[in-house]
Amino acid sequence: MTKTVVHVMRHGEVYNPQGILYGRLPGFRLSGAGQQQAKLVAEFLADHDIVHVVASPLERAQQTARPLVESHHLELATDDRLIESENKFEGMRVAVGDGALRSPAHWPKLYNPFRPSWGEPYFKIAHRMLGAVQRARAIAAGHEAVVVSHQLPIWTLRRFLEGKRLWHDPRRRQCSLASLTSLVFEDEQLVRIVYAEPVGKTDPRVTGA
Repeated sequence: MTKTVVHVMRHGEVYNPQGILYGRLPGFRLSGAGQQQAKLVAEFLADHDIVHVVASPLERAQQTARPLVESHHLELATDDRLIESENKFEGMRVAVGDGALRSPAHWPKLYNPFRPSWGEPYFKIAHRMLGAVQRARAIAAGHEAVVVSHQLPIWTLRRFLEGKRLWHDPRRRQCSLASLTSLVFEDEQLVRIVYAEPVGKTDPRVTGA
């Protein structure tokens, strides 16, 4: 029986002083703290048998993965399926009480929280994320892989794998910045999910994902 571990990592903190929901917009990079978080996770995983690192194409995920590929002497792969979810509020300020959500003009986008109506369907997110994870598992068979993605896709994937409903309260996500949601496989069978916060618990209210 072959044991393989795929660590699904959320990127580090992004420099975003305006509180924009940046989604898939270019130009949003890690803050100084985010760069340090990426380095700390690379140190945390230094003794692990990592043979494959793959990231979302967005800059913040690519930056987060860089210390890992350097410490393990690997080439960084990119998988578009790990990208942030689509969101109709992208580019807007959406902080509660101080943003686009206060405007009645945007309320029609909020009519169905179960799909959700303002963005990419949860099932679509879960399926593309699972495809990316399975590819990483196959490449790293018998070893470990790290895939770097974003909060909502990671949390959606986890709920899907745990057989839970995909719609949820965003305030209750267990997916802090630079956290690891590790999927343990025996051959192709998922046998365990382990969550870790190598840099400590980070503020879940940070804008973006």
